[in-house]
Amino acid sequence: MSSSNPVAASMAPTFETAPAATLPARQVYWEQARSKRVAMIGFIVGAIGIGATLIGTTVLDPVQAYGAYLFAYILFLSVALGSLFFVLLHHITGARWGVVLRRIAEAAMSTLPIFALLFLPIAFGMKHLFEWSDPAIVAGDEILQGKAGYLNVGFFAVRAVIYFAIWSGLAVYLSRKSVQQDRGDGAAILASLKAASAPGMMLFGLSITFAAFDWLMSLSPHWFSTIFGVYVFSGAFQGALAMLIVATMLLHRGGLLRGVVTIEHYHDLGKLLFGFTIFYGYIAFVQYFLIWYANMPEETFWYLDRWNHGWSGVSLAMIAFSFALPFLWLITRHAKRNLGPLLIGALMVILGRLLDVYWIVMPSLDHHHAGPQLNWVVFTALLGVGGIFVGLMAWRLGKHPLIPIGDPHLRSSLDFENA
Repeated sequence: MSSSNPVAASMAPTFETAPAATLPARQVYWEQARSKRVAMIGFIVGAIGIGATLIGTTVLDPVQAYGAYLFAYILFLSVALGSLFFVLLHHITGARWGVVLRRIAEAAMSTLPIFALLFLPIAFGMKHLFEWSDPAIVAGDEILQGKAGYLNVGFFAVRAVIYFAIWSGLAVYLSRKSVQQDRGDGAAILASLKAASAPGMMLFGLSITFAAFDWLMSLSPHWFSTIFGVYVFSGAFQGALAMLIVATMLLHRGGLLRGVVTIEHYHDLGKLLFGFTIFYGYIAFVQYFLIWYANMPEETFWYLDRWNHGWSGVSLAMIAFSFALPFLWLITRHAKRNLGPLLIGALMVILGRLLDVYWIVMPSLDHHHAGPQLNWVVFTALLGVGGIFVGLMAWRLGKHPLIPIGDPHLRSSLDFENA
């Protein structure tokens, strides 16, 4: 093993006895110097981006500036949460094909604790984002008065703490156990991971649903949809799968994971991405169809706000890149088993996720019906939150082996072939 990587050197005995012993170490260890360089660039870009966005809250319309930050925050948080779901699902089902991909998803979900800190600007900007947080508005609104038992600042903060405690607790536990697995007792740790993932999945489902209600649906507090939590979840997992494809290809391009992640693994990722693109489209259509068919003004206004006043173009683009184009592009076996077409499909989904979150957040804050406004804070917010997210992922990937070398199912994953 390369002496330049102390992590690799310290784990050499475990690595040599693992099923991955036939693989060159340079393919499963990312040199710390390189990973730290990528992480540092991400942190610097992130700090500058967040700083510029916070400045934007004082020199621009604070509603639009805080809205841009919320948009970027939800976009990357959803990828982290989708990655957490991927790991939970992997352990519950015992799917062996995904073992070699697990560390990338673990790196993404390991960013969840920092999102608690990144939530602070949203907490400080509540009065600009959530009209129900203003007592004067609530006093003159009978509907908001009826919802005040749930939509109030104190209970909102308590629920946010609970969400982050659940997500961070699951991410830290699953990540630490995965690293311990590299050092031995792989079968016993695998059993404990599976046992923890079942209740973890239930907590995950409840928390992401109520977080979607709190941070997105309550931007329009007169509106409601019982399926909205599933809608947000489906998009989060779709985006996480696209991220896994792109991140794995980037590592491949850097000479890592060659002979470890094969076209067979990409094929399964492509199938999952295609399947959840259909699931996302189904949930989105069901929500729209039921609301529009019932034709009740207290529900339909939410969609009207996303069509009128210049928002129709964003709506059409969101439908195209979130569902229609990825569905048509990924429908063939060829697109799932060839890296170029699969990458294009994943990038379509990522663009669709960006448009979808923007479409959810910004029209609710367009109180003056000015239409889409691409102020510079939208880009600084994306660079800020995205830079921190990518930096933390890179730091995590360079700290440990890129695959769980102590997992007893690693050999099955390495040898995996689609039927």
